[in-house]
Amino acid sequence: HMHIGGVAIFEGPPPTREQFLEHVRARLPLVPRYRQKIAVPPIGLGRQRWVDDPSFNLEYHVRQTALPRPGDEDKLRRLTARIFSQRLDRTKPLWEMWLVEGLSRERFAIISKVHHSLVDGVAGVDLMTTLFDMTRVSESPQQDDPWQPRPEPSPVELSAATLSGWTRALMSLPWRAAAAAAQPARTLTAVRDTLEGIGELALTGLRSPAPDTPLNLHIGPHRRVAFVPASLADLKTIKDAFGGTVNDVVLAVVAGAMARFFHRRGLRVEGLELRAAVPISIRARDHDGALGNRITQVVTPLPIYISDPVQRLRRVTREMKGLKESKQALGAEAIAEAEDFAPPTILAQASRVNFSSRFYNLLVTNVPGPQFPLYVMGRQLELIFPVAFLAGDRALAIAIMSYNGSMNFGLIGDYDALPDIEIIAEGIEDALAELLSQARGERPRRSARRRTSAPRRASPAPRSKARARPRRRPTATTPTDDTAPAGDTTATPADTPTPPAEDTNTTPVDTPNGRSSTLAQPPA
Repeated sequence: HMHIGGVAIFEGPPPTREQFLEHVRARLPLVPRYRQKIAVPPIGLGRQRWVDDPSFNLEYHVRQTALPRPGDEDKLRRLTARIFSQRLDRTKPLWEMWLVEGLSRERFAIISKVHHSLVDGVAGVDLMTTLFDMTRVSESPQQDDPWQPRPEPSPVELSAATLSGWTRALMSLPWRAAAAAAQPARTLTAVRDTLEGIGELALTGLRSPAPDTPLNLHIGPHRRVAFVPASLADLKTIKDAFGGTVNDVVLAVVAGAMARFFHRRGLRVEGLELRAAVPISIRARDHDGALGNRITQVVTPLPIYISDPVQRLRRVTREMKGLKESKQALGAEAIAEAEDFAPPTILAQASRVNFSSRFYNLLVTNVPGPQFPLYVMGRQLELIFPVAFLAGDRALAIAIMSYNGSMNFGLIGDYDALPDIEIIAEGIEDALAELLSQARGERPRRSARRRTSAPRRASPAPRSKARARPRRRPTATTPTDDTAPAGDTTATPADTPTPPAEDTNTTPVDTPNGRSSTLAQPPA
């Protein structure tokens, strides 16, 4: 599953489905790609391309459902996991939006799901500000919607568009060469730095491969999710007390949570460093507002063997500072930009390498959100939890998003591999509380996380001096009926796992090759 999204919780009674449909319909002209689908060139010649969907139907993409009583957040998590266990239909525009009624305390939720090739995390925030209002007064864009789908291209036209794109790319090479020759010293420095960055990326996976852990195994199609609300002010308090950045604090908190998870599973952590992929945006300012995937990733260690939370944070800060001073990000960007010239077969092989469990154990992505309240149809957005996707043979991904003074964690895990995903959520709360207590000079407090039902826990593995290796994954099972969306009247068709696409009339899609939190799946 290559979709990402989020769960937004609002105050007040929900709008009717008809009202919500009209609200979304009024915003569609601001996001034209939401009415496009992917078209596949014949015999795999070139990348897929974005084309207008002549049968676009908004009612298909905007769904409505309701939670069973009492409508608590546990029921909302189960519904979210069920929705994110279903593939998007690739014969249609790659997004869904669910209006969820029946949430406790007179609230409702909106669950969004969109293929990551359509929008990355940074652009997604821009998109959210177009779909939502910044005041309680809902103002629809003052513009007509003259949209008419362009004719769907034939196989011959798709092939011609692919060849035209290759020709334009090749014709641009002499101009690039001339520009480079005009500044030889600068060009040589840039080439040297880029090659060094690519070398650093390659050596990272060879010299310090990710350790074998229960997080790295073949995963199935079904998902579990967990949410952890936090305060941005608390993370800034920790940052101000011990140094580093808010992102360093986030990574240290995740490292502390993973240490607790390993302890609860009965696994030893002495000398154990997990590897986390941390996506970074390579979107230039002149690309702001453009949809499409423009992010890559670097790999950083998570020192779960360090028991002291402050020392753990300081170690993470040193490692992240070293990464920023290294050329890994430059090398990753060069590889990303090389996709414009790479044939699909080469990109497919690169995706397989990038998804190899040799490079990292889990994904941790931190997306900055708006620090002011947002509204939909006069209802204020209270909380928003991002949801990433699972890349390759990895059973866990953690996404974090700040919004209006909050800093909220969204966890997604494989249904069979992580029946105890709530232990990681509890660990995030405990690790954050420990750091905050030390920053304030107080005694640490344990998590008082409230649950409506106790999570299933895996049986502890026997202790041994050797590092634990992952066990064989049990046969995937279908989630029980109590996870089914109540009131769901729209079935979600399955798609075929083909990589995303390019725009025919138009702009090539940044084909995914595993460069992000929410990013690509290797071809079968």
